[in-house]
Amino acid sequence: MNVAIVGGTGYGAVELLRFLYNHPHVTVVKIISHSNSGTSFSEVYPHLVNIIDMEMDSFDIDQLAEEVELVFFATPSNVSKNYIPGLIDKGVKCIDLSGDFRLRDGEQYQHYYGEEMAAADYIVKAVYGLSEINKEAIKDALLVANPGCYPTATTLGLIPVLSHNLAEYQHIIIDAKTGTTGAGRSLSQGFHFSEMQENFKAYKLGVHKHIPEIEQVLSDTANEAIQVTFTPHVVPMTRGIMSTIYVDLKEKQSTKELINLYKEFYQDKPFVRIREEGVIPQTKEVYASNFCDIGLYADERTGKLIIVSVIDNLVKGASGQAIQNMNIMNGWDETTGINQLPIYP
Repeated sequence: MNVAIVGGTGYGAVELLRFLYNHPHVTVVKIISHSNSGTSFSEVYPHLVNIIDMEMDSFDIDQLAEEVELVFFATPSNVSKNYIPGLIDKGVKCIDLSGDFRLRDGEQYQHYYGEEMAAADYIVKAVYGLSEINKEAIKDALLVANPGCYPTATTLGLIPVLSHNLAEYQHIIIDAKTGTTGAGRSLSQGFHFSEMQENFKAYKLGVHKHIPEIEQVLSDTANEAIQVTFTPHVVPMTRGIMSTIYVDLKEKQSTKELINLYKEFYQDKPFVRIREEGVIPQTKEVYASNFCDIGLYADERTGKLIIVSVIDNLVKGASGQAIQNMNIMNGWDETTGINQLPIYP
């Protein structure tokens, strides 16, 4: 199958290429970059010289529709909503790695993203691409809204306990950390080496655009409105997200009982690994992989469940899950092309 990538110079695009290069069913025939049209991809990413020397193109919807069957949008927010409708009207499948089609509430989108939401006719066509939860809907989707990185780690950690009605829906606290690639490749003073090295900071308290996405997924799970306290932090590492989540249990549960519940919930989900009692996952253990590792601790003294969920923000939090969704959309084994070992150390 021929595919294209729009947004060719960001970290999402180069991660897509890393996996798609050896995917047995896919050929990347176009890389689209408005700012670098006519430039070889290996000029932007020299580590790919003599491997991917494809010249990047500008966006031409008619040409794309003739040459490819699926397009990945690895673009910033408020970009893909202007291009995807025309493609899916022509029958081209699209997977959007930005947030343009994730939210259903236009007021929420306006508040957190600062622009008007995509047209309602296309929002309703979008399937939220949390692969482990929405697999059946993804199979028939023409447009998949790939989840954000923080929401992927957080909701995979929370959905089992909420779906079994074992936790209070109020006072969910999410303390999350990301590596610097979460900010993308664009220059920013706060992410210069001298600003970030040996530093650890919270940011966007109360206004992070992943807040409504997390709340939407959890509310769908619980069938009632859920609000969360979400505090994101950036730490001086390249990749990885650790989401540490605190919920109040409705009744006394042991750590072992909850681990067994999580193992059963994710028993047929190849990329979610539940750790044994007393073992808490680390970001290094999922580095450059599509795994989400979850550790649990039921604090019988306080009645709280502590959930630690780790992913690689560029893989399971972006490009890896996008390819997992592509596999599901096309009826292939969902692990195809992405069932790689984490890099360690």
